[in-house]
Amino acid sequence: MKRMLLYLWNFWPPYWGAGIKIEKISKDYKYARVRLKRRPWTKNIVGTQFGGSIYAMVDPIYMVMLMMLLGRDYIVWDKAANIRFRKPGRTDLTAEFTLTDEDVATIKTQLNSVDKLDWQRTVLVKDINSEIIAEIHKTVHVRNRVMRNNSPITP
Repeated sequence: MKRMLLYLWNFWPPYWGAGIKIEKISKDYKYARVRLKRRPWTKNIVGTQFGGSIYAMVDPIYMVMLMMLLGRDYIVWDKAANIRFRKPGRTDLTAEFTLTDEDVATIKTQLNSVDKLDWQRTVLVKDINSEIIAEIHKTVHVRNRVMRNNSPITP
């Protein structure tokens, strides 16, 4: 059921309207690939891919992947992002997202000694020639659902 909801994400108006499509999500939620199609309505005033759509294609992906992998014992929120445009996007663009068992284990281990942490990752957005169009530095906030002193945390 959860996988179906992720694919239905492609019909979510901010994605569908912006020409964004989740092309692949691995069954274990450790890999995803997202594409921003170049369409007349995805271009900006100078004819290149709209920067807001470039960011939108990467915005919630790591947060959702971590939610699926960490489970209900953790609260996961997107916290911050920084985008650096390296060159104009004139073609379809793709972004790939990967998490390893080590990433997940490290987060869980750190949360054994602290109640919350900010996890960071850089996403590279590439054109059809694999040239980097943008670097997006994501910060995802992760915390224990119950603090170590057993008091509940509300989001």
